[in-house]
Amino acid sequence: MVLKQPRHNGRGSRDLEANPIFSREPVRVPRYALPAREMDPRTAYQMVHDELMLDGNARLNLATFVTTWAEPEARRLMAECAAKNMIDKDEYPQTAELELRCVHMLARLWHAPDPRRTVGCSTTGSSEAAMLGGLALKRRWRHRRRTQGRPADRPNLVMGANVQICWEKFADYFEVEPRYVPLEGDRYHLGADEAVALCDENTIGVVAVLGSTFDGSYEPVAELTARLDELQERTGLDVPVHVDGASGAMIAPFLDPELEWDFRLPRVASINTSGHKYGLVMPGVGWAVWRDAEALPDDLVFDVTYLGGQVPTFALNFSRPGAQVVAQYYNFLRLGFEGYRRVQQTCRDVATRLAGRIADLGPFELVSDGGQAPVFAFRVREEVGGFTVFDVSAALRERGWLVPAYTFPPNRTDLAVLRIVVRNGFGHDLADLLLDDLRRAMPRLRRQPRPCRSAEDAAAFAHGAGTRRPRRGGR
Repeated sequence: MVLKQPRHNGRGSRDLEANPIFSREPVRVPRYALPAREMDPRTAYQMVHDELMLDGNARLNLATFVTTWAEPEARRLMAECAAKNMIDKDEYPQTAELELRCVHMLARLWHAPDPRRTVGCSTTGSSEAAMLGGLALKRRWRHRRRTQGRPADRPNLVMGANVQICWEKFADYFEVEPRYVPLEGDRYHLGADEAVALCDENTIGVVAVLGSTFDGSYEPVAELTARLDELQERTGLDVPVHVDGASGAMIAPFLDPELEWDFRLPRVASINTSGHKYGLVMPGVGWAVWRDAEALPDDLVFDVTYLGGQVPTFALNFSRPGAQVVAQYYNFLRLGFEGYRRVQQTCRDVATRLAGRIADLGPFELVSDGGQAPVFAFRVREEVGGFTVFDVSAALRERGWLVPAYTFPPNRTDLAVLRIVVRNGFGHDLADLLLDDLRRAMPRLRRQPRPCRSAEDAAAFAHGAGTRRPRRGGR
């Protein structure tokens, strides 16, 4: 068979441009300034794609609480809704309706007295939701003080030294004195008696964390509210509680239903959680819910006329995508109570089993075992002198595992640990592979005459970036 040249149609050459992508112009592209000219989209994509290969593998990132796996159907819905702006409730009324349904579902899950009249909203994440909860506490306290004819210029907020960095930001940005309960001995979070001792007439509230980022433990919310009840009986001080349930508020309802931490306790005024953690949504979405309308002062809610509609809004931002809210509703619809229970139970099972296997290796001692939030921390035993947790973290990174090593906050800065967060998508098989790599690293680490790395070498991971003192970790 003879191949013939195609006829020339007078419109130029019919030859195809088939240059390899790596030989295309431009040869050099500035990194910190806009290029002078546009480029082929395939070239731009390839350049960005190749640089991102230097990132760690999100599925092997055991530092983050954030969801790194989602069903294809959830991803498809998110792609379909990527262009929808959550603030345009008049233009996207059904997306707004799904947000409202999610708020009511959470209100029922957290035992609000009247879920139909509960107020709440979606946010970009649990940090924003926590700040909204803090703002409501401050505003309620200020209203009460002014009604009583008392000064309202020195608010304070009581919390454990283990709180996430967003609470330090709240205190700094909104001019509230933070009062921290330090860690003591084997108490790695807020203690009820210690918290109440810091309360006075200027205390806007106490923050209780359900699922500490340091070790996954639940703070004693019921004990705290009981002590605050006693404080009110003795002194008349009425101090509300905000529960930072960034992780635990989407775990305890399914795995610890008998645990009273939520709106069943009358002193709990508000709760925040992270939809993009154990809510199982890709980032970023959070939720803030108040027990009733009285807990959220009216003067914090704005009615905005926007694009032809009246939009009630309480948020620290304006425009944001609706994709994550839609994905949250999809997960609630898709999994239901039993599905969430099964997913969270599997995560806890993986965490407790892996924690036990690591403890059995010998050089390590558990600080927590993953029996509450599926998160656990472990330390190198004191008698081991040749390596530190920072050496172990570096050895695991060689195999792609991102396991953070860090020190605890005051008064336990002497305690350095590794922490593993077990999320949906990190199953028993991956846990066994991690354990195999940890075992393989042990002979080399044991041969070290002295530690090679310290906390200064672990600057790539930090629990936070406080302006006043070394702080801790990420949501």
